[in-house]
Amino acid sequence: MEFRYLPMTEEDKKEMLDVIGAASTEELFSDIPKEVRLTEELKLKKPTSEYELKKELTNMANKNANLKEYTSFLGAGVYDHYIPSVVDHVISRSEFYTAYTPYQPEISQGELQAIFEFQTMISELTGLPVANSSMYDGGTALGEAVNLSAAHTRRKKVLISKTVHPESRAVVETYTRGQGIEIVEIDHKNGVTDIEQLKEQLDDSIASVVVQYPNFFGQIEPLKEIQELLQNQKKTMFIVSSNPLALGYLTPPGEFGADIVVGDTQVFGIPAQFGGPHCGYFSTTEKLMRKVPGRLVGQTTDEDGTRGFVLTLQAREQHIRREKATSNICSNQALNALASSVALSSIGKHGLKKMATLNMQKARYAKKKLEEAGFEIAFTGPFFNEFVLKVSQPVSAINEKLIEKGIIGGYDLGLAYPELSEHMLVAVTEIRTKAEIDTFVKELGDIHG
Repeated sequence: MEFRYLPMTEEDKKEMLDVIGAASTEELFSDIPKEVRLTEELKLKKPTSEYELKKELTNMANKNANLKEYTSFLGAGVYDHYIPSVVDHVISRSEFYTAYTPYQPEISQGELQAIFEFQTMISELTGLPVANSSMYDGGTALGEAVNLSAAHTRRKKVLISKTVHPESRAVVETYTRGQGIEIVEIDHKNGVTDIEQLKEQLDDSIASVVVQYPNFFGQIEPLKEIQELLQNQKKTMFIVSSNPLALGYLTPPGEFGADIVVGDTQVFGIPAQFGGPHCGYFSTTEKLMRKVPGRLVGQTTDEDGTRGFVLTLQAREQHIRREKATSNICSNQALNALASSVALSSIGKHGLKKMATLNMQKARYAKKKLEEAGFEIAFTGPFFNEFVLKVSQPVSAINEKLIEKGIIGGYDLGLAYPELSEHMLVAVTEIRTKAEIDTFVKELGDIHG
């Protein structure tokens, strides 16, 4: 009989205890102090049949608002983009979805080439010569970048803009706490980093300056101004967290002198899927190549001159350097990297620019229609595909009414920025139609009164 999940009978438990040599479950856990052990039964429903369990779970899942049935204007780091059908076909091949870290190149050429192509595309997008693979997501990639900057400069203070994703800033705080790194947040002014405050905070103790491009409010940060400020700082590094889709249109951070560019490739071929798993990217300069966390795949030739791919610079990793490793990154995120690579390859170089342009055009159409309907846009600077809308009611209340109309509203900025309560972050991607945008404006106007 085939099971979708593995049950554990009393006979199974007894057999395992016999093999271990423990007389009971109580004896097995005797080393754990009684005061921290649960002494009562878990409050679970009684066991049921597989059929009944599937039915219950399906009914629960059907309560979710999915992006196939609902129109989404929610972004804030996870976006509803076009995913070419070929992506699922490729990543569903067993040689990819069962692959582990390709330590044996002689049997892993397909996996290694897929990673190499991902690295190459990220390098081209960011304008930096080196990119790795197997970062978990954009937030942890940023945490790795900040730690690298502190280790490289031997400084313990980092300036990070409040326009960086609040969850990414929380991850950075967690990553740096054990390293004793001080994180100083720089305020925003009209939706972008306050350059004057940044200038005041800059001195010879700063390991790096961190900004997001486009930032959390969708605004385009003045990277050139920040670069000019840093020119007078000999060792201070410039870290940029960037939406890679936006780089299909915007000047890449590498051309503004960024030392490290990180981000999340969820925008390419990876569904929202409740916020993860996603795929982080990490690109940098050649001088920092040996300090990059995760994996680097290199291209070479064998003794017959045939092109091949290998893992290189593995001495950085924890399985060799142990506690001296530059990072504890160990899981292989290559399947999601492959999804992004396939999506990018399918969309193509010119298609990527068109896709980015459509995001900008449709977001501007939505902004124009909302302004015509009497809404106020909070920030006036250039933006990519997100903008901040000022409303006169709690955003949570508005979103509850929108969901009844089959619309997922924007992000409630009051959750992370108390000064921006009653402000909604609206995202408009290339797959939103004119009719969907018009309906959103109408329903929002009706709710708003």
